[in-house]
Amino acid sequence: MTINTGDTGFMLLCSSLVMLMTPGLAFFYGGLVGRKNVLTIMIQSFVSMGWTTVIWYLVGYSLCFSGDVGGIIGNLDMAFLRGVDLNTASPINTGIPLIVFVAYQMMFAIITPALITGAFTNRVTFKAYMLFLTLWLIFVYCPFVHMVWGGGILQKWGVLDFAGGIVVHNIAGMAALASVLFVGRRKSVDSGPHSIPLVALGTGLLWFGWYGFNAGSEFRVDSVTAIAFLNTDISASFAAVTWLIIEWITTRKPKFLGLLTGAVAGLATITPAAGYVSPTSAVIIGVIAGGVCFYAVALKNKLQWDDALDVWGVHGVGGLIGIILLGIFASTSFNPAGVDGLLMGNPGFFYKQLVAVVVSSIWAFGFTYGMLWLIDKITPVRVLGDAQHTGLDHSLHGEVAYVESF
Repeated sequence: MTINTGDTGFMLLCSSLVMLMTPGLAFFYGGLVGRKNVLTIMIQSFVSMGWTTVIWYLVGYSLCFSGDVGGIIGNLDMAFLRGVDLNTASPINTGIPLIVFVAYQMMFAIITPALITGAFTNRVTFKAYMLFLTLWLIFVYCPFVHMVWGGGILQKWGVLDFAGGIVVHNIAGMAALASVLFVGRRKSVDSGPHSIPLVALGTGLLWFGWYGFNAGSEFRVDSVTAIAFLNTDISASFAAVTWLIIEWITTRKPKFLGLLTGAVAGLATITPAAGYVSPTSAVIIGVIAGGVCFYAVALKNKLQWDDALDVWGVHGVGGLIGIILLGIFASTSFNPAGVDGLLMGNPGFFYKQLVAVVVSSIWAFGFTYGMLWLIDKITPVRVLGDAQHTGLDHSLHGEVAYVESF
């Protein structure tokens, strides 16, 4: 193979940016929980960096991108990265070594299950979480990567997802909702975020890393890369301001936490559409994301679902509406390799996106709920006794983030 050094260097940079998102998520979630549970939520993100890499090397990459079994999942021909060497080209851009493609996709696998942890914070045992992480990657994440990006049934049918509206955000959000309903409410509820500055740090790292997440999904440096980069920032910014304004009107005060949450909602929502729509469409998507996700969180609160860190309302709903809005706003004027959406006279593509959202939502919710039921038969999922009141940092891990907590 002939290596395109520019594209290869860019993809290595993007892989690093996506890797940075997982520590960013740890800070984001860590600031949102109480002082006695900071390390517990952060280790759930950081351990994914280690354990998901192990799974990815053993079978994960192969199940996603090697062969095809019924259009649903790959095979094990590339287990242990068999056949990957210095001369193997990436399947999407032959100027990039396959080893770079493997690394980039691995970073997506690392952060996706970590997103779910914000839903069941402060009440799940670490042993159960490790089983959850393993099974969810193999039976939910890998099949959808294959179906959407690995030559599976949805990709062949014409469903598009530029950087992970289905593959990352929608399935993680629906899994989060299933987790909330299975695990139940916390016995000891945090009084509120213990450190909004930590949340701000995490948001900054996520926003920064998201440029690698979205722009990198073009797998080369061209004008589509640039439009994905710009659309990412536009959507995040308009969503952040929209959330801020709505909350300002509702509570009579401009809330920093609302601004930060709105930005993440905009980032999640533009993800599937980033490289397929115009900047003007990105503005509309950002405004819709800020408003819809704000009211999704309000609905969650009204229904008293204990989705502690609003994973469903931000990532699940954001990913869902992002896929649908892609079906509306997609334009070949901004990506000749894409398709035109509903507004460009192609209702068929819009309907395909709707079906993909329904299928992914049902699969992710149903399997996650059943998987938690099974795990609970092996080891308790829910933290028992007084551990929730004591704080999981001390009771589960024997460490504390702040000495004055005890």
